[in-house]
Amino acid sequence: MSFSVILFMIIGILCILYGIMVLMIRSGTTFFVVWFALGAFFLLLGFMVRNHLLEVIPRLLRSVLLVMICAGILMLAVCEGFVLQGFGKRAPAGLDCLIVLGAQVREDGPSAVLKYRLDAAADYLQENSSTVCIVTGGKGPSEPFSEGQGMKDYLVRVGIPAERIIVEDRALNTVQNIQYSKALMPSPDASVAIVTNNFHVTRGLALARRQGLTNAYAIAAPSTVVYLPNNMLREFFGLSKDFLLGNI
Repeated sequence: MSFSVILFMIIGILCILYGIMVLMIRSGTTFFVVWFALGAFFLLLGFMVRNHLLEVIPRLLRSVLLVMICAGILMLAVCEGFVLQGFGKRAPAGLDCLIVLGAQVREDGPSAVLKYRLDAAADYLQENSSTVCIVTGGKGPSEPFSEGQGMKDYLVRVGIPAERIIVEDRALNTVQNIQYSKALMPSPDASVAIVTNNFHVTRGLALARRQGLTNAYAIAAPSTVVYLPNNMLREFFGLSKDFLLGNI
């Protein structure tokens, strides 16, 4: 068995195992299916190489497929470069408000991804007593209550006064997070920081500026390293979609 066949088989199996791991955290999305699809693709590719089935495909079609794959890899690399630029974002002191973007909440509290965001927001709010906080997120089908309400409850538990927290509880995606939160700000020109995980900063900040928040910054909260490949790949599709729709 050739090295390429073994490599494709290993990559395929690892993708499927990683997809199972992502599925088990109950993130509230079906993105784990992408890892299953990638796994199946590499396993099929290994099978075709091992059995010389690629030679059956006309040369022109093979060339077109190769160009498409190379173009996709290039797009992925460029997109992830932009995503990585957001990892170290910090906001200046004394901003008018924060907008904390929503993520999954459960009966026992925020998910790990959301807890990172809320802890970063709490740190800033404790150091900047005049800053107000907008927490944004509606109720998903698998959530016991709105993300906004769950976020406020958590911030109050860690010592942030309830009167400094404004709840937005309708948004179902990042575009709506920004849109609905903007209406709750003191003014569109107010200074604001978008608080989200490092992998999500580039898109969140781009959406905010596209919607007219010209005095916007970002606070990059950490994320769980083991799930970073999943989140980074998901951001590739998110950025591509928002670019095509004219959101950024």
